[in-house]
Amino acid sequence: MRVAMYYSNKDVRLEEMPIPKTGPGEILMKVMATGICGSDVMEWYRRHKAPLVLGHELSGVVAEVGDGVENFKVGDRISASHHVPCFECHYCKTGHETACDLLRKTTFDPGGYVEYLRIPAVNVEKGGVYKLPDNLSYEEATFIEPLACILRAQRRAEIQPGKSVLVMGSGISGLIHIHYARAMGADRIIATDLVPARLEMALRLGANAAIRADEYTPEKLAAENNGRLADIVITTCSAEKAICQGIDSVDRGGTVMLFAPTREDATIPLSINNTFWRNDVALTTSYAASPADHVEAMNLLATRKVDFRPMITHHFGLAETGKGFELVANPGSAIKVIIENQQ
Repeated sequence: MRVAMYYSNKDVRLEEMPIPKTGPGEILMKVMATGICGSDVMEWYRRHKAPLVLGHELSGVVAEVGDGVENFKVGDRISASHHVPCFECHYCKTGHETACDLLRKTTFDPGGYVEYLRIPAVNVEKGGVYKLPDNLSYEEATFIEPLACILRAQRRAEIQPGKSVLVMGSGISGLIHIHYARAMGADRIIATDLVPARLEMALRLGANAAIRADEYTPEKLAAENNGRLADIVITTCSAEKAICQGIDSVDRGGTVMLFAPTREDATIPLSINNTFWRNDVALTTSYAASPADHVEAMNLLATRKVDFRPMITHHFGLAETGKGFELVANPGSAIKVIIENQQ
């Protein structure tokens, strides 16, 4: 089968690999669509593992089932989680499934930029495979995984009606945050970014105001938010300056959600007394999502409570995956890039 093998953001090669063999409890998926995630182009995070096949925002069709698989059959339209928790450890039992050791070890064989992939038995057993509703297209289903991550993050940040939200960075994750915060009834949503097309999309997806990142100040935020700083700040970009600005932009009693990682080994200064202690400000993070988050995300997409189709700007075939990586790694007019394999 054909695969898109990752060597670097500028070197993604179309290569051949054997189709994975399906063992007991496993599923062989014919991949129909895979979204390029911002984490796919984090070279510092990927380079020591290269060459490898990436891709985890995917959808497809069951091509084969192993012995013992009862809930799925050939021809079922599905999506799947590349990470699944054990549901039995201390972390899982205390609501921190994404801190589970098993979740950090599980993955697909080999990855989503392929014609076929093997879903391991543990992923199937732990509820990491989902039948797609008939009205949900393959390309829409590529948003299940990223939306699931946003659901978890916004739940931890306690976004709810009446609260104001500042989203630092309007890339893929930032735009999903904006649209879902609007669906959750957030009062005011302010977005930042350097790319005009992203700021335009932020307004289209529910932001009340969009500020160029190189012109942003907490004072401009207050001017757009009834004289106040934000109740919740979500940082979705890796620039330390933006993260520091986000921390300076949270109102008393608010929460800063560090959603995106920084560059390798980055650190930021923190004023414990002036920012946190005296102002009752919380700092939190969020990583990945649980199977339950995936199911909730799928249902939100299927019922059109959220609609990310306007975000899709580019479609490529598997042979052109490298072009997609270059677009995502060097943001311009591209927002969401989908790799299709429907021939």
